Amino acid sequence: MNDWIERQFKLKERRTDIRTEVTAGVTTFMTMAYIIFINPDILSKAGMPFGALMVSTCLAAAISTFMMAFFANYPVALAPGMGLNAFFTFTVVIGMKVPWQSALTAVFVEGIIFIILTFTKIRENVVNGIPLSLKHGISAGIGLFIAFIGFQNGGFTIVSDATLVTGAGLRGNIQPILTLFGLVFICTLEALRVKGAILWGIIATTAAAVLTGAAKIPTAIVSMPPSIAPIFAKLDFSLLSFDLSGRAIATFWTIVFTFFFVDFFDTVGTLVGVANRAGLLDENGKLPKAREALFADAIGTTVGAVLGVSTVTSYVESTSGIGVGGRTGLTSLVTGVLFMLAIFFNPLISVVPACATAPALIFVGIYMIMNIKNLDFSDWTEALPAVMAIFAMPFTYSIASGIEYGFITYVAVKLTSGRARDVSPIMFALAVIFLAKELFL
Repeated sequence: MNDWIERQFKLKERRTDIRTEVTAGVTTFMTMAYIIFINPDILSKAGMPFGALMVSTCLAAAISTFMMAFFANYPVALAPGMGLNAFFTFTVVIGMKVPWQSALTAVFVEGIIFIILTFTKIRENVVNGIPLSLKHGISAGIGLFIAFIGFQNGGFTIVSDATLVTGAGLRGNIQPILTLFGLVFICTLEALRVKGAILWGIIATTAAAVLTGAAKIPTAIVSMPPSIAPIFAKLDFSLLSFDLSGRAIATFWTIVFTFFFVDFFDTVGTLVGVANRAGLLDENGKLPKAREALFADAIGTTVGAVLGVSTVTSYVESTSGIGVGGRTGLTSLVTGVLFMLAIFFNPLISVVPACATAPALIFVGIYMIMNIKNLDFSDWTEALPAVMAIFAMPFTYSIASGIEYGFITYVAVKLTSGRARDVSPIMFALAVIFLAKELFL
């Protein structure tokens, strides 16, 4: 078994071992396990059954993560994406009054388009065509973004009508206290060079939450999963019928384009940021096996639509596993296995509160923000676009928007500074597309 693992995942080549990879896989799963319950909660508002959605969410995450493990050998986990599931439910189904079966069909078509583009190397060329300064900026921006998510999940940050966000305070508020406890716990173990510090921090904070009443002791450990029959393969292609009005067909393709655009650049940004943090970029700043990684994402979206869930995408929470040493697809394999087991152990997993995973997100965010030290601040044409990407991600709550503003700014300052030769054709084309989208769509 050890020989097979070595041949498949090349642990020695990436200076890791089985124990580290397993710990990393468990850590990644723990930080993104919330999707098992959050995704069904959101999609069920579109009229889909919660129980079936929970099982399909786990299956879609497991299948796509397995593909990432074996195709690309990267420590990146996938699952139905946050934001895209909200767009699916509240904008498409509730707002546009599109049946959820037709919305799933739009996701399926988007996945097919992704598969075709992956075979044509377009997506791979986009990933590898991003300048190194922007790759550092994207990585640091994702770090700031997930740290912000951690502050929200941990109860530090709340909504304010006057200032958009504000601090919740600690008095009478157990959530931020537990988050602070977890963050100090993780930092202490990391300073003492204890392996698996992030995972131990999640476990310790969960235990503290149970003891203080912030989390409940599970009433069961194992339960039988419900059937996915009500949502499995319920695709409805009627919106593509020539019998419908041009407006109906246009609506369908608008939905497809929106899913496509957000997923495309969320995935690109996540892969670049995660790979950069894991040291997987080559000496030219390119991502080896980018095509295989993107193919896993495309297949995951297509399979997910058949299973009955919204767009599957790569998760920034994968950086938590990388933070404890995950460097290969073995990390993803472990995460995928845990998603499969979660179908039966969901009562136990549901105990882990948001304030227990929040410290992990904040800590990993700090790790990723460190990439800002690689920026050349003596060259404004390289620094400004990267910093625009860094700031835009948390301030717009979108990785895709951060990439947009970074790309547009990069091309603009290069052209106005008389350094047009630094701009590759693909960067120029994407900047024009992004600008047109922001101005006219």
